[in-house]
Amino acid sequence: MSTLSGAAPGTVEIPLKQRLAARGLDGLTLLVLPAVIFLLALFIYPFFYGLFLSFNPKAGGALANYQRFFSDSFLYGTIATTLWLAMPVTILTLLLAIPIAFRVRLMKNQRLLTTILVIPITLGTVLVAEGLLNYLGPQGWFNRTLMAIGLISSPVKLLHNYWGVMLSLVITGFPFTFLLTLSYLTGVDPALEQAGATLGAGPWERFKHILLPLLLPGLAITFCLSFVQAFSVFPSAVLLGAPAGPTRVISIAAYQAAFEEYDYSMASAVAMIMGMVQLAIVVAVLGLRGMLYRGPAGGGKG
Repeated sequence: MSTLSGAAPGTVEIPLKQRLAARGLDGLTLLVLPAVIFLLALFIYPFFYGLFLSFNPKAGGALANYQRFFSDSFLYGTIATTLWLAMPVTILTLLLAIPIAFRVRLMKNQRLLTTILVIPITLGTVLVAEGLLNYLGPQGWFNRTLMAIGLISSPVKLLHNYWGVMLSLVITGFPFTFLLTLSYLTGVDPALEQAGATLGAGPWERFKHILLPLLLPGLAITFCLSFVQAFSVFPSAVLLGAPAGPTRVISIAAYQAAFEEYDYSMASAVAMIMGMVQLAIVVAVLGLRGMLYRGPAGGGKG
């Protein structure tokens, strides 16, 4: 074997590529580098910059923005308003997605039906809001149909209130929740259910003792992701809600601080509070999952 020039006799030369690979710097690892740069540029740096900015208010001490937020009911009340929208929407979409996913996975035309169900996710919140304004507005086809058949004498107010925003969030959030639920459900080996049926377990027993424990980790993750998506509601709350009243969510408070008051430090503080609330809910859900289920995080195949 060749030896390194100037090295002690008998020393084996190790190629540079192998030395780098031994330290984890191989070609496969380098493929991750663009993703790391992307993450640093668009997520990590903005987060820490916003955190720094939130502690540099226009006036007062480092905690002045946070003191202002929690001393003003018009500001801190947005947390409850946003939770009152995000939590029911997340629970409702999950409750709708589970039985539909169970049904879809047994159908022959699964791909076709899945495509139809996820179409709203391609429209975006603004287009969905525009559609609801046309269909459910005072002169929309829904109210005109009900008045034409004599069920109501005046239009039902379904928009510019809580229900309009909630309906929009359900429409846009359901495809996302459904796809995640279906992916976890199809990961469960059908042989497990067949074994339970062979041993005399009925549909409810199979769901309770076989499917549900295997789905719990996935459903917890689905809940967290769907909740974060619903909690960051902004277009629907503006277009279909009452931004100055019952649907003044926390994202609107951050927007107003930044682009109406031009107080970017305060806007950053509101954004940090928004993130902390989401993190608290996610940690609570994952902690509850850990209490109820201590098995592997994966499904039942393999």
